[in-house]
Amino acid sequence: MAFANSAVSDIIATTIQSRSGQLADNVTNNNALLQRLKKRGNVRPFNGGNVILEELMYNDPNTNNTNSYSGYEALNISPNSPISAAQFSITQYASAVTISGLEQLQNAGEEQIIDLLDGRMAVAEAELMNRIASDIYLDGTGNGGKNITGLAAAVPDAPGSGVYGGIDRGTWAFWQSKVYSGLTNGGAAVSAANIIQYMTALAIQMVRGNDKTDLIVADNNYYSYFVNAMQAIQRVTTDDSAAAGFASLKFFGGGQSADVVLDGGIGNAATTNHMWFLNTKYLNFRPHRDRNFVPIGGDRQSVNQDAIVRLMGWAGNLTCSGAQFQGVLKS
Repeated sequence: MAFANSAVSDIIATTIQSRSGQLADNVTNNNALLQRLKKRGNVRPFNGGNVILEELMYNDPNTNNTNSYSGYEALNISPNSPISAAQFSITQYASAVTISGLEQLQNAGEEQIIDLLDGRMAVAEAELMNRIASDIYLDGTGNGGKNITGLAAAVPDAPGSGVYGGIDRGTWAFWQSKVYSGLTNGGAAVSAANIIQYMTALAIQMVRGNDKTDLIVADNNYYSYFVNAMQAIQRVTTDDSAAAGFASLKFFGGGQSADVVLDGGIGNAATTNHMWFLNTKYLNFRPHRDRNFVPIGGDRQSVNQDAIVRLMGWAGNLTCSGAQFQGVLKS
């Protein structure tokens, strides 16, 4: 559809386009988990396909042919190829920027229109960024199952059953994450008096050689318990997360150290009374290469409205290739 002032359409398009790269960076820096994945190089765009695949290796005791032997003993050469892939849906997010015909008239001149658009875009970007950053903690069933498959699915409270990434946890033990309940496993609700003990007990379960927890993400309550538990000793912040603006401490337990970050604060995006123990080596943020906070299509104008609408969008998912290396501390 043609517009009386085509320059306005061009301004909208170029202004959104110039901000899209900045938005992609801001989203990853707005979330402690995504910031760590970005630092590790685990923000990995994909090119296409109907699903996102994460290749993984696992041990199948039914086909494992590894064994000791003696002399001329016949060896087990039966096929053993425990290589598969977890698959994740492509989720989509969008936020709209609009300008009406009246606003075009009221803000005549390129500079004035850009000023107006800057404000609108700042709001749209913040809403898109905050929505994705908060959905990272959920299980993907929200909004009719169209949300990101977040930590509540990757590291659920009940990891012994259910399907994640197309793999049945009840059948494959290697795909089960770890869980430690203060009440069930520790005998008392999580508090400042016992949280370090519980954290150590969970962290030990997740060590295999050099594989261990490197990031612990807490909600407001559990982060407060950890801070209070550390009051008697010097608190040491970690450079990476603290420099990125996150409230961050170090946890030393079970022969390892990990950054403990608050991803709650205003709005408390992280699920209440949860602390995730993450090995970010096996977590990936997978945006589509052509839909990573960029304009979607061209201008849109309703047949019965005097306004221009432009969409900015993102498509992808949070994926996992090692569920057994993730854990959660809960009440």
